[in-house]
Amino acid sequence: MAIVVLALAGCGDGPNLDTPRDKAEAAKAQAPAVASVQWDVLVRSPDNKLQALTDLTAWLLENGFPFYLAKEDGKDLVLLGPFASKAEAEAKQTQLQERLVKKKKTDAESLVIEHKASQ
Repeated sequence: MAIVVLALAGCGDGPNLDTPRDKAEAAKAQAPAVASVQWDVLVRSPDNKLQALTDLTAWLLENGFPFYLAKEDGKDLVLLGPFASKAEAEAKQTQLQERLVKKKKTDAESLVIEHKASQ
């Protein structure tokens, strides 16, 4: 009987010895993390044809731009990213635009957009 009483006494039935700082840190650790905004670079062909999509993705691969595909309203989207900041996305967009000009590829355009988690 004495062992059970001692076990219960050690399970928090006694006075609370946590400091306010410990409580704040514990609450912070348990709080859901606030999702930070991420950014993508949307790369598209102005005419949005299927053949243009395959040509565009092949060109991106050949030129070292990893991408992913997403669907929005039944349309395929070609996206670079996601990037942690808008500045990172804009830097990648600038790099892409410079490569497009250098390679004289005029059938593609890009735009920085906010990353959507459902993609």
